[in-house]
Amino acid sequence: MAESKSQSTPHRRTRNDHATETAEDYVEAIADIMEAKDSCRVGDLAKRFAVSHVTVSRIIRRLQSEGLVTTQPYRPIELTTRGKRLATQSKLRHEIVHQFLLAIGIDETTAAIDSEGIEHHVSPKTLEAMQRFVRGAQENPGR
Repeated sequence: MAESKSQSTPHRRTRNDHATETAEDYVEAIADIMEAKDSCRVGDLAKRFAVSHVTVSRIIRRLQSEGLVTTQPYRPIELTTRGKRLATQSKLRHEIVHQFLLAIGIDETTAAIDSEGIEHHVSPKTLEAMQRFVRGAQENPGR
């Protein structure tokens, strides 16, 4: 039996979200590392994600082919304009989800862990509602 379009839409979106998760995580991490250290190398990312240098190198090659980073052998990784834009968007989405979880009473450790996964799957509409909720909670603490 064929799946109706309305039934397949959420699954299609989830698959698309999964496809971009790694790119978003990596450009966000590269931006964070560059902010802290002025440069980012494969070893920094391997340490951050607890994966091998080979894994990071493969992902960086993919990000380079997607126009998100530039790099050369033995040189630091640089974000392209497109990569910087994606990093900024990812970081903002992550922060909104994290603040929302804190605002609803989730402890810091759990909010940090959960926001790492949720940030990739939240729609712009839901993200906007989360942001409104957080603003309301900040304006009216204790309510």
